[in-house]
Amino acid sequence: MYDGPILDNHLHLDPVNGRGAEAAEEFANVGGTHLNVLNKPSWHLVGDVDGADDFRETFDLTTGETEEADAIVPGRAWPVLGVHPALVSQLIDRGYDPDEAADLMKTGTDVAAEYVAEGPALAIKSGRPHYDVSDDVWDASNEVMRHAFARGAEVGCAVQLHTEGGEEFREVIEWAEAEGLPREQVVKHYSNGHIEGPIPSVIADKDELERACDGDWPFFMETDFIDDPDRPGAVFGPKTVPNRTKWLAEKGYEAPLYRAHVETPARVYGVDTEATLE
Repeated sequence: MYDGPILDNHLHLDPVNGRGAEAAEEFANVGGTHLNVLNKPSWHLVGDVDGADDFRETFDLTTGETEEADAIVPGRAWPVLGVHPALVSQLIDRGYDPDEAADLMKTGTDVAAEYVAEGPALAIKSGRPHYDVSDDVWDASNEVMRHAFARGAEVGCAVQLHTEGGEEFREVIEWAEAEGLPREQVVKHYSNGHIEGPIPSVIADKDELERACDGDWPFFMETDFIDDPDRPGAVFGPKTVPNRTKWLAEKGYEAPLYRAHVETPARVYGVDTEATLE
């Protein structure tokens, strides 16, 4: 049976509206050891954003809650910070044009890169809308994503992507490499078990996890827990990755689980999930 570290690569802890670090205790109680904590969209935490200080407020809330989670889990909890790609629609609704919205989102990305360069953040998040938008909004969003790749390359960190669904993202990898970011530092959040291009962070669906385990590629596991009191188990609850790990171990997937929880975090983020266990 697999008895190593267990990392949830993408979940949210909401200190304003949700359970916050309390959810990390639930994760740890069923065997979870490490967390990558993504900031909630800025409008959920601080309302409207118009400049760098608003993004700092968003990120400070997340890093503070992640510090509390770090004291709870037996391994580590790291913040992953950035600008949710749906912010472009929020800004346009407020009167920004697509280029202005992109400029502000780049500013937020720059602030996130500062938190990586100076600590405590592990990586940057970016992406593009997962819903239909106009061509100019799509182009502006891709520009923001490419900017995130460039900043990730500058500060030496991975970029987690929130994008549309699908399995073909080779063009995105070409853009990352053109900006100086290696393909193994691009992670597709809410991924299927296999995709072309980025490292898949596989949502905790049993079929997709088995698909990932049956392959030979690097992958992560995630819940995308949103910490919303009105939707307490959405997308998956904080117990899910530890429970799915145990289920997969019972099916004989020890080696793929080691890949997901130890080898891939080392490869993508440069972290040692075994050495950081108490």
